[in-house]
Amino acid sequence: MEINGVYIEDTFAEAFPIWVSRILITAATKRWAKIAATEATGFGTSVIMCPAEAGIEKYVPPSKTPDGRPGFIIQICHPKKKGLEEQMLERIGQCVLTCPTTAVFDAMEEEDEKVKVGFKLKFFGDGFEKKDELNGRKIYRIPIMGGEFITESSFGIKKGVAGGNFFIMADTNATALMAAEAAVNAIQSVDKVITPFPGGIVASGSKVGASNPKYKFMVATTNHKMCPTLKDVVEDSEVPEDVNGVYEIVINGLTEDAVKMAMREGILAATRVKGVKKITAGNYGGKLGPYQIKLRELFE
Repeated sequence: MEINGVYIEDTFAEAFPIWVSRILITAATKRWAKIAATEATGFGTSVIMCPAEAGIEKYVPPSKTPDGRPGFIIQICHPKKKGLEEQMLERIGQCVLTCPTTAVFDAMEEEDEKVKVGFKLKFFGDGFEKKDELNGRKIYRIPIMGGEFITESSFGIKKGVAGGNFFIMADTNATALMAAEAAVNAIQSVDKVITPFPGGIVASGSKVGASNPKYKFMVATTNHKMCPTLKDVVEDSEVPEDVNGVYEIVINGLTEDAVKMAMREGILAATRVKGVKKITAGNYGGKLGPYQIKLRELFE
């Protein structure tokens, strides 16, 4: 199969379940809301080493927020429910509560459970906090030097999908990066998904463990099969002769359908860039997770 003249490999992206929260951060200005959202999602690329996976989903205009101020929706993801609650508490408490003029609200539409993150945050008020209601939401008003910090009492969490992915292979590294940027821009139009890596792009794709017997202590190492600089060095290289640049896009989302939609839109955008040769995906033969998102079926 070819899309816009680019070969789509007959393979699948292997994704796995993960606990997800969806949080709306608002502020007096779009700038401060973006700063808080960026801080709260930092060090959140992969749970291989990061304490959580996190990213900014989208901007929300004042007309659609509970307090009539600009905001950003973020997602925080963790393999364990308890771990997710801890990360929510720490990231909101240290990165949003500390940011000027911010407030946080639950943005989950269909949760599996509720966690009392706001209730726990209110103890920062040292007894001076006040329970209140805002547009039908139970909130706490916590006095701070910058006025009040408003947090919704509880937040919804649910089992989502992590690890949707595809690889962009191009004639040069610059072309591959341009295509990856186009893919991320397209994915930003899809609701309920995030691309947790820097700028949404993975430069250092990894594999589980190590092939070098001296490095067996490593949890993950470079995906040597996908490294253009190694295509003439390793026998099991999967980089075609005419490819000199490879980037990966990883997608997490609230549902499998949302991740599929994001993959489709991202791949379509990437294939429109001249010089892109091939689109493939990463999997572990079905051993990692129950979701097998077949690339070609995205376009049927």
